[in-house]
Order: sequence, then structure tokens, then C-alpha cells
Amino acid sequence: MTEEHHLFAESAFQFFEAELRPHIDAWRQAGVVERDFWRKAGGAGLLGPAMPEQFGGAGADVSFDAIVGMAQTRAGDANWGWSAHNIVLHYLLAYGTQSQQEQWMPGLVSGDLVAAIAMTEPDTGSDLQAIKTRAQRDGRDYVINGSKLYITNGQTADLIVVVCKTDPSGGARGVSLLVVEADAAPGFTRGRNLRKLGLDGADTSELFFSEVRVPGRNLLGEEEGRGFVQLMSQLPWERLMLAVLADASMESVIEDTLAFVKQRRAFGQRVMDFQNTRFKLAECRTRHNVTRAFVDNCMVALVQGELTAEEAAQAKWWACRTFNRVVDECLQLHGGAGLMLEYPIAHHYRDSRFARIVGGTEEIMKEIIARSMDSDDGHP
Repeated sequence: MTEEHHLFAESAFQFFEAELRPHIDAWRQAGVVERDFWRKAGGAGLLGPAMPEQFGGAGADVSFDAIVGMAQTRAGDANWGWSAHNIVLHYLLAYGTQSQQEQWMPGLVSGDLVAAIAMTEPDTGSDLQAIKTRAQRDGRDYVINGSKLYITNGQTADLIVVVCKTDPSGGARGVSLLVVEADAAPGFTRGRNLRKLGLDGADTSELFFSEVRVPGRNLLGEEEGRGFVQLMSQLPWERLMLAVLADASMESVIEDTLAFVKQRRAFGQRVMDFQNTRFKLAECRTRHNVTRAFVDNCMVALVQGELTAEEAAQAKWWACRTFNRVVDECLQLHGGAGLMLEYPIAHHYRDSRFARIVGGTEEIMKEIIARSMDSDDGHP
């Protein structure tokens, strides 16, 4: 990280400390982050810092996006659905037409618009080729029918990138991405805000599309059948982002646990004074430092345009699994307090389980890595 990175990180952290931390519990209770917070974050330059200046961004590289997620995590939150919103911005930057970028990107960067990406369906998870949501051409429009499940920002999103089948017989080549403007889409409905194991403040929804008519100009990339390639091209960055968040969360958890065991007393001494506590924390710190070194290397490769799919998969499964393990160890050191939701560790424990599934399960990550090892040149 350069001095510019550090300055941006401190600015982001101060914003989250002032505008996010005081409201975390209320948002968990409500099951959604207040809409006004999105606009405040946009005003602070935290939505799309890697977007071009002409659309309100800072024109920085993608590492500045990662810093936003790190600062959010450092402030103790994993609920705000900025990451999904940021994914849509990068899709528009990579594949959107100039008209699409001019129409939507300024609002997404300012926080006046909230974005979601709708991939998962009731009968499909990681197998995106098997999706059933259909978009059929009708004159100048597409007509969408189908449903989506587990969609982050589903209750609040104004702009939804929907993964559809435009050619049901085409397999991966039949997948396209269509942008649905929620307020201008009769037939589009939001289901319930789903209750989850953790991430209570992140609205996660069912979405339903019944004869939803979308202008043909809302096709992302101007060419049908490119959706699967577009998704696969962006996944390394998305997965590395999850690794970055897991890495930052580990750091936060370890620091919180250190503070707890230094002030908590048992049998006449600090919990920190027990050898078991010291050894467990030594293990956690080592796992975190090893993880950070690899994740940092991957971030450098990403900025240089050299990050491979298998490296991103390695970072994602390792960091998320290690985070889950570190949280478990740290909760144990809290004793009974670790089971109380008034302590941050309890929320981290619940939230950490998501990391091993979202963005591709760790089993899928291992399959990607194994395929690269099975190819002639070591790469898929």
C-alpha cells in the first residue's frame, strides 16, 4: 500500500466509524441498511473509487475498491451490501455501452441508485449454465420470466443485472445479462427479506419476473450469448474481494479478542496469562499473516492484469476457510461471553460461515484449482 492508499483507508475508516458503526445494531434489527447511508457513502467517495472521473469516480485502480471493504470490516460491519453494488459497477465499466454508462454509473457512484446482481435460482447454485430464467426477444424488447433467490440488496436495488437464458438450447452460449430498472418494470416483484444465519442487516431477497418487459438496449454488452463469458471474466476479481474481506475480518477479530483476554480475569489472573490463550492467539496471528501475504500478492497481480482464475480461487477458499477457523478459536477464548450477541465476536462467528459459500463454494474453488493442475501447462 502506498501513502495514497493509507490516506484513503483512514478517510474511509473515519467515515464508517461516524456513519456506520453507531447504526449497526439498528440495521441488524431492521434487516436492511438505511437508504440514506448509500448517499452518504457516495458523497464520501466510497462507491466506485475505481470508476472513471467522468462518472463521479476517482479514476483509481481496483485496489482502492478493496480498501473500502477493508475499512468497513475494520469498523466492525459485514452487513452493508457495497460489494454486490461494486460488482455491478465493474460489469458496466467492462461491458456497458457508453450510453449505459452515462445513464447509470453516475447514480451508482453517488449512491442515488443501489445495484444488485441476480444469478442464483431456487434450483441452481454454482451451475450458472443450468439457470431457467428466460429472456425472449419481442420486437425491440426482451420479456423476462423466472425467479431468483438469495439476492444481496434485493429489497433496495434500483438496478438489477439479471442472468438470463436468451437461447435455452445454447448452454453457456445461451446466457445473457440484462439490466432491469426496478421502478420501470411492471411484472417485477420482490419476495420476502430472507432471514439468515448471519449478516442480519444485509437485505437478501427472492425476486420474481413475470412477463417483465425490458428494452433491448438494456442488454449488457450489445451481443446475446456473452453473459457466461462476462461472468467468468469478472469472477477472479469478485473472489479476490471476498478473500480481502475475510483477511480484514480476521485482523479485526484477533484485535477484539486480544483486548478481551487482556481485561478478562479467571482464577486470579488475566485470561491472556494462560498458556493455552497465548498459544491459540499465536496460531491465529500466524494464520492471518500468512493469508495476508498471499492475498496481497494476488492484489498486486490483479492490478497488473495478471491474476489467474486458479490464484483467485486459492485466495478465496483459503482466506475464507481460515477466517472461519480463526473466528471459532477466538470465540472459544471469550468463553460464555462469546455466545452473547452483545459481543462482536458472536456476530463475526455467524457471518464468517457465509464466506465459505458465497461467490462459489470452497468445493468449486478446489475444482478450479485441480483443473489447472490437470492441464498440460498448469493453467486452465
